[in-house]
Order: sequence, then C-alpha cells, then structure tokens
Amino acid sequence: MRTAICPGSFDPVTYGHLDIISRAAMIFDKLIVVVSCNPAKNQLFTIKERVELLQSVLSNYPNIEVKAFTGLIVDVALECNAKAIVRGLRVISDFENEFRMALTNQKLACHIETVFLMTKAEFSYISSTTVKEVASFGGSLRSLVPPLVEERIKEKFKRYREG
Repeated sequence: MRTAICPGSFDPVTYGHLDIISRAAMIFDKLIVVVSCNPAKNQLFTIKERVELLQSVLSNYPNIEVKAFTGLIVDVALECNAKAIVRGLRVISDFENEFRMALTNQKLACHIETVFLMTKAEFSYISSTTVKEVASFGGSLRSLVPPLVEERIKEKFKRYREG
C-alpha cells in the first residue's frame, strides 16, 4: 500500500488545501493529513478544532485519515509508514522554503520522498492568512473555504468582537 502524509497547519483549511489533498488522495492508496501545532503561528483554531474541521470536510474520502502531530514531519512519516510527504505549491515564492525543507527531510530520512503538487490557478492566491484577514473585516469567504469552515470562522470572529 502506498501511503503518504500531507502536513500543514490548516488554520483554517482552504479550498487550496483541499485541492492538493484531493489530488494526492487519487495518487496514493492512503493519505494521512497531519495537522501541525506551530507555536510560531498565531492560531485561530485549536489543533483539535482543525482536526475536526478536516475530518468533516474530507469525510467523503475513504482513503484519507486526519491526525494531529507535533515534532518533525519525517518522524510522523516514519510512524505512519509513509513513503512520501506531499507538499503544495501556490506561487514561486513557496518553492524556496519547500525545497529547503525537502532537502532537510531527505537528509533525516533518505527513503521518504517529497512530492510537490502545484495548486490549480484558481486557488493560487488563497492562503489561511488571507482568509483570516478577510474574515476579520467581515468579508465573504464563500470562494475561499467550504461552508462549514466559513461558519466556524464567523463564529470565532463574532466571539472576538463580543469578548
């Protein structure tokens, strides 16, 4: 069985993320979407909330599993018996950082490949940061995230404004 992991913070999950995930799910027998806890990032959702949101929006994919992780991506890949790490590229500027991470991961676990998938052009401008910024000003998220995610984001920002 060809297993891959697709790591990210997914805060929140966007249509760009879902494009990469759904296409990777067609390539691999099993895809494990691993949600990272990155203390350097200002998180809107808890790691538990992000896992639950991903499980909900990916429920139609029988070969996808979602789990949380902390630590090195290669350690999670080894734990999951993954043969590949799937990474999405939106724009050229993503490549330099992703390339550096891929080389580091290759040094740490030479038998695990990194597979890069370019997002479709219509999603290339979407980032979680952009989604949060649009939401903070009450803008429409309809073309950026699935309806469930939009609903949860609006709930979060409503609480922030009230609290």
